Amino acid sequence: AIERRRRMEEERKSRIFNAKCRTIGVDMQAIGQQVTDKKQQEDYERKRELAFANDAVRNDKISQLIEKRQEADMRELNRAMNEFRMMHQQPDSRREFDLYDPDYLKKDKPARVSDDDPRCGVSSLQKFEGEDLNSKARRKYQQEQLREWSTEQKEERDQAERNQKTADRLYELKMKELDQRAMELANAEEDCRRAINMATKDYNNALARERDERERLKKQQELDDNMTEIANHVFGDVLTENPAVAQSAFGPHRVIPDRWKGMTPAQIEDVRRQQELQRQEKERADQEEKLRQAEWERQQNANARAGLLLEREMERKRRELERQQAEENRRLAKEQKGHLEFLDKEVYTNPPTASYFMQFNTSTR
Repeated sequence: AIERRRRMEEERKSRIFNAKCRTIGVDMQAIGQQVTDKKQQEDYERKRELAFANDAVRNDKISQLIEKRQEADMRELNRAMNEFRMMHQQPDSRREFDLYDPDYLKKDKPARVSDDDPRCGVSSLQKFEGEDLNSKARRKYQQEQLREWSTEQKEERDQAERNQKTADRLYELKMKELDQRAMELANAEEDCRRAINMATKDYNNALARERDERERLKKQQELDDNMTEIANHVFGDVLTENPAVAQSAFGPHRVIPDRWKGMTPAQIEDVRRQQELQRQEKERADQEEKLRQAEWERQQNANARAGLLLEREMERKRRELERQQAEENRRLAKEQKGHLEFLDKEVYTNPPTASYFMQFNTSTR
């Protein structure tokens, strides 16, 4: 049994003193609230990331559409530029083309063109006396070459003219198509604007007619009301001053204020008599008030004298109480000083050592 209790004590120590394994005193409500808050935060973050992702996808799609449109415009611009270069900016049409012509050597004159070539001097070693063996073939070849060159130049010129005419015709057709489309759009816009203006005009006319009719009815109603009011005032009991209309249905002594035309002489005399009675009553009340005020002042003076005597007596008792309290404080201070000396000299003679503090936290009880 002793060994079992010792083993249970050791297991309890391992559960209590180990902060990682201790589960006693856990606030389950706080932990549940933390779990709920964390789930709500994760849900909010997930929704927020989803919204950002949807927004990013939409922006990517818009960017792709804009990029495709820009690429299409760039391709169209490059195609038009290449066509213009192919048609109007050929290398052979440049002014300095002869400097980097790859067929320059083929087109260049040979070292010896004919027997009377002035370039062929004595030191050129191109012409020797009595040498003219292929003069006929040379002339025939030169004539054929000249004819071929002329034919090629004519064909190139004709082809350039045909290309230019084709380009001009395509440009004119494109411009006509654009002008026709612009005219159609302008006509459609004009028709739409005309229809909108007609509808607006009809609506405004209907509103104007409705406003005129409403104003006419309002004026007619106002005129009828004015005539009725005039007739009521002319033939009513107010202007005719009928005294019977001022009698109230709640009793003969009550009248209707908005119809009452004034009091009778008997009523006026009764009012004056009541006023005289009220004056006499007020004089009697004033005399009684003066008497009550004098009695109240006498009582106040008596109370003031009694209060002064009571205050002097309380001051004397307070001074006596302060003297007794001072004596008691001196006695208590003396006793406390003796008690402290007793504690310092008799009780606190054995200060605690490290072994005293080591005995704590060694048991689970």
